[in-house]
Amino acid sequence: MRYVRKEKTENDEKTCPQCGMKLHPTYKDELCPICLERNLFYQVKDYIRENDVNEQDVAEHFNISTQKVRGWIREGRIQYKGDDKNTISGVKCRICGKPISYGVTCSSCHKLQQLQVVAKLRKADPAEMHYLGKENLEQHFGNK
Repeated sequence: MRYVRKEKTENDEKTCPQCGMKLHPTYKDELCPICLERNLFYQVKDYIRENDVNEQDVAEHFNISTQKVRGWIREGRIQYKGDDKNTISGVKCRICGKPISYGVTCSSCHKLQQLQVVAKLRKADPAEMHYLGKENLEQHFGNK
């Protein structure tokens, strides 16, 4: 996307051409920090789609930290294509420890967490508490 800027006069304020945010006159970049971050994220996302890479490759290519990339992964904003062989090194389910490709929990633990939330909401009347997968929940977390 290309923006055409008009000639600046002395009374013009410096603004971000993407979002229109007012910028301090001494701010060195053309885009505001939010737009810079957003553009970087989309560039990273496109790079991952087009290439078979891991977080180290992404960090080196864009000259950013692996923590930033892992943060986007934990937020569920990006994930690597492929099977478990392409999971990110060091990113594991916070409940069971299984390697994952995005987020903070694996899909089975995520489902079990949802079941626990439903059970807690209905705990007021245990005689009426019914949910699917009770055996899996007890097997995974033990009888509590």
